Amino acid sequence: MATEMGVRRPAGRAGQYRGGTPRPARNRASTLWASLPKDLVIRFRPMVGQLTTDMIREIQLAIPAYARPLTGHFGAILTAGVEQSVLRILDTIGTGSALDEKWAEVFRQLGRTEFNEGRSLDALQTAYRVGGRVAWRHVAAWGQQQRLPTAVFTVAAEAIFAYVDEISALSIRGYTEAQAESADLSARRRRKLAQLILSEPSGSRQAIARLAKMAGWRLPESLAVVALESRDDHHEFTRPDVPDDVLMDLDGETPFLIVSEPDKHAKGLQTALDGRRACIGPTVKLADAATSLRWARRAICLVTRGIIPNAPITWCADHLSTLWLLADEFLVAELIKRRLAPLANLTAKQRARVADTMLAWLDTRGSAPEIAARLDIHPQTVRYRMRQVEQLFGPALENPDARLDLEIALRARSLLSEEQPAGNPHLPTGGRKAG
Repeated sequence: MATEMGVRRPAGRAGQYRGGTPRPARNRASTLWASLPKDLVIRFRPMVGQLTTDMIREIQLAIPAYARPLTGHFGAILTAGVEQSVLRILDTIGTGSALDEKWAEVFRQLGRTEFNEGRSLDALQTAYRVGGRVAWRHVAAWGQQQRLPTAVFTVAAEAIFAYVDEISALSIRGYTEAQAESADLSARRRRKLAQLILSEPSGSRQAIARLAKMAGWRLPESLAVVALESRDDHHEFTRPDVPDDVLMDLDGETPFLIVSEPDKHAKGLQTALDGRRACIGPTVKLADAATSLRWARRAICLVTRGIIPNAPITWCADHLSTLWLLADEFLVAELIKRRLAPLANLTAKQRARVADTMLAWLDTRGSAPEIAARLDIHPQTVRYRMRQVEQLFGPALENPDARLDLEIALRARSLLSEEQPAGNPHLPTGGRKAG
């Protein structure tokens, strides 16, 4: 019956045809417009000017964000969007033309503009719905004047609202593309900012401030750098969801974060890092950020070696003496070799027991019972070992400078004795516990 009234029956789905050679795929709206008589375009064209004017007016009345003078970029975009939406319909009626990429780009660009203007898609989606209602109102009034068949009205109504869905989908795509591009640009700027802050010498404060503004990062007076363990499978980790005031670069061999308030973010970082170990460097001024990173990386190295106790989050502030003591392991090894040389002729077990006893004595300068309680051994054992110490080290025990060197060497040796087998094999080691 629809065919008898001059309306070609549209395909059940866009781009699907029964029999014959397949034609280029069309969406539902284009298929519906194509089924209408082509002579309707010539008859309706005088109405286009009033239709676009009414659509713009109704859109501005319905949407506060668009209720402003049609001047400049805003006016050009809104007017072009409405005009192109109408012209596209006229070009499609009765022709069966496939999707025009240039035309589709107009509506994707509208979506990008909404994102760049800082709006959600709600306003644009509402504009499309309002425009569709105005278009149907005009078409219905004109169709009654022209005494068009009911079938034409039915197809036109379905085509208008399918068309609204179509251009809405194009704008959503443009919006999400702009959103992704913006996120990628922001991420690149923030990585560049982090690298500038951590460069040695540090970038100028003016350059850092300028890039920080572009990256949307508030410039702090102080910060801490968080070093993450470097792992072969780091590309498999989900990027942590961190607050906007945290900068991060997770793609290099030595991944890190920059945080302005480490106390505030520590708990959240532990969750976000999903089991990946991290060390928080000292809190420093902006210009000293590279120093914070250097010590954070040093700390995570010592955690990996088993010298600093393993923990999901390690604070450098809790291990300053260890970090200082092992800052230069070559010199530490030299000091151990020089000051603990008298222990060289003992067995490994004897060295460990005598060293532990001597360190306890240097720590406390206490009596045999006090040292025994500390080491959980018998006081007589302490007296025996201390006689060994006196025989081995003699006058050095009475010299304050020599005692300081001895204590440093013994503490360093004690720390390094806990290192995993993959640690430094050139440093004298031995168990800490004495039986």
